[in-house]
Amino acid sequence: MTQQKDKVWFITGASRGFGRVWTEAALARGDKVAATARKQESIADLKDKYGEQVLVLTLDVTNPDQVKEAVTTAHAHFGRLDIVLNNAGYSLVGTIEEASAADVRALYETNVLGPVAVIQAALPLLREQGYGHILGTSSNLGHVTMPVIGYYCSSKWAFEAIHESLAAEVAPFGIQVTIIEPGAYATEFGSQESLKFAQGMDEYTDFKTKFFADTLKAVERGDPAATPQALFKMVDAAQPPLRFNLGSHNLSDTRAAYAERLAVWEAWDEVSKTAQGGAK
Repeated sequence: MTQQKDKVWFITGASRGFGRVWTEAALARGDKVAATARKQESIADLKDKYGEQVLVLTLDVTNPDQVKEAVTTAHAHFGRLDIVLNNAGYSLVGTIEEASAADVRALYETNVLGPVAVIQAALPLLREQGYGHILGTSSNLGHVTMPVIGYYCSSKWAFEAIHESLAAEVAPFGIQVTIIEPGAYATEFGSQESLKFAQGMDEYTDFKTKFFADTLKAVERGDPAATPQALFKMVDAAQPPLRFNLGSHNLSDTRAAYAERLAVWEAWDEVSKTAQGGAK
């Protein structure tokens, strides 16, 4: 990747949460940012503060035509895009039985197909440049799961697989890919604007009440303001990682989850091998 003294970012979901924190931090360090949000007025103040350093654009990632227009406009405006950061997303709250097909489709439109649209719009431009760094905000829930937000977890598992395949496909063009995996943070992600709720069923009321009161309430949340310097160390590295944890609990949680999976696979390995059949 060609290292630029000041980087040009394209960031989705820049109005709140990590998107807002990272947008402001990038601008504060002298980078340029094409900041996008569904409602442009939610990021208009960035223009007042940072002037020509920032380009504010309206973008709903579920609208492919708008995605292509925004990416093309940003590239033309700044002359290049060094970092394309897919950050827009939300969580669907509901058990697997409760969520409707429409609920799940809407979640995937934003969390999976939206980022894909951004990537597909950006890749021809990044290939022509001969460099670029695609970042995607996933979660530690891209490796582990929780009940009640299972569909959100599944969207992040899909997100992880897409980006891992992408990394191999675009490496020959000088394009790098990093999946950002935050743990729990005290952002607006838990706000009503970032959550959608499936229609509840009485059968799960007690289970969900206990889950929210015991499990979620006990989760230690990090400080979003502590994340930018770690993020910048990663994007400024000559060889950034494919996966990048944010927070101090992710690795231990992921290690435990994979240890349990390996133990089960190994316990059943002899039975599994019998399904191979004879060599052909």
